[in-house]
Amino acid sequence: MKPYRLVLDLQLFAQEKTEPATPKKKQDARKKGQVARSAELPGALILFFTFLSFLLFGGWFKERFFAIFTAAFQDYMLKDLTMENLRAIFLQMLSQGLLLLAPVLLIAVVFAVAGNYLQIGFLFTGEPLLMKFSRLNPLEGAKRIFSMRSAVELLKTLLKMGIVGSAVYSSLQAEKAQLLRLARLPLQDDLGYITSATLRLGLKIGLILVVLALFDYLYQKYDYNKNLRMSKQEIKEEYKKTEGDPLIKGKIRERQRRMALQRMMQEIPKADVVITNPTHYAVALKYDAKRMDAPQVVAKGADLVALRIRELAREHGVATMENKPLARALFARVEIGETIPAELFQAVAEVLAYVYKLRGIRS
Repeated sequence: MKPYRLVLDLQLFAQEKTEPATPKKKQDARKKGQVARSAELPGALILFFTFLSFLLFGGWFKERFFAIFTAAFQDYMLKDLTMENLRAIFLQMLSQGLLLLAPVLLIAVVFAVAGNYLQIGFLFTGEPLLMKFSRLNPLEGAKRIFSMRSAVELLKTLLKMGIVGSAVYSSLQAEKAQLLRLARLPLQDDLGYITSATLRLGLKIGLILVVLALFDYLYQKYDYNKNLRMSKQEIKEEYKKTEGDPLIKGKIRERQRRMALQRMMQEIPKADVVITNPTHYAVALKYDAKRMDAPQVVAKGADLVALRIRELAREHGVATMENKPLARALFARVEIGETIPAELFQAVAEVLAYVYKLRGIRS
C-alpha cells in the first residue's frame, strides 16, 4: 500500500496551486478583465480632492453661489412673467449652475480615471459584459454570497464604518463647546463656522478613506495573485501549448539534423579533397576558381561522421589527405558553407596544388 500512497501524494502535490502565475496566464486574465483593483480607491480620491478644492477655492465658490441668489432676488423677481423672460432666466441660471459645478465635476472625472489608471493602467475589454448563464445559477450565487471573499468584504465594510464613525465622533466631541454656542451667534458666523467644520471633517474622512483604500488595494493584489496561482502540472501544460511538447521538439530537431547530415553527404562527391586527422576529424573542401574567391567547406564531421565522409570520398574517387593540424583548424574554425579564413590559405593551397598534380591538372 505504501508505494500507492506515495504515488497518490505525489499526484496531489503536483496538482496543488503553489506556483506563481506565469506571464501568459496573467495576460490572459487581464484580457478577461480580471485585474487587481480596489473599487474604493477612486471614490476615496474623489471625496478627498473635492473637499480639498472647496477649501482651496472656497472664496470663488462663495462668490458664484451668492451671485446666483443675488441675481435671482434682485433681477429675476422684477421681470415680467413671459415665456421669453422665463427662457432667458432658465438659460442664465443653468449656465451659472454649470459653471459653479464644473470644477467639482472635472475633479471627480480626473481622479476617477487616475484612481483606476494607477491600479491597472489602460485596459479596455468587453469580456465582463458578456452574458454568462452560469451567473444565473442560484447555487453559484449562494456560493458567492457565503464565500470567504464575501466575509472578508463584510469585515472590511464594518471596519471602515467603525474607523470613520470614530473619526466623526472624536471631531464632534472636540467641537462640542463651540456647537453649543452657535445659538447665541449671528447667522453669518454660524454659517461660516459650520462650513469650516464641514470642510475639515470632509478632508479628515477623505484622507482616512484613501489610506484604507490603499490597504484594500494591497489586499486585492495579494488575493488576485493567490487566485491565479498554478500547479506544477498546469505550468507544464502551458509550456507544452506555447513552446511545444519537448519530446516532439526533440524529434523535430533530430529529423532536422538527419536532413542536414543527408544534404551534407550529398555534397561530398562534388568536393576536391577531404582532409583528415586521420580518424577523429574529416573536412571536405571544394574550390571553383570561376565562382569562388576562396575554397569552401562543404562537409565536416567527427568520429562516426568523419568515417562516413571518408567512405563516401573513397567511393566517389575524391582525394583524401592526412593533415592533422589543418584538419583540426578547419573543423574548429570554419562552418559548413563558409570559405576558409585568410590565415589558412597557404596550407589549403598547398593541399589543393598537390591534389591537382595528382589529377594531372596544373594550378
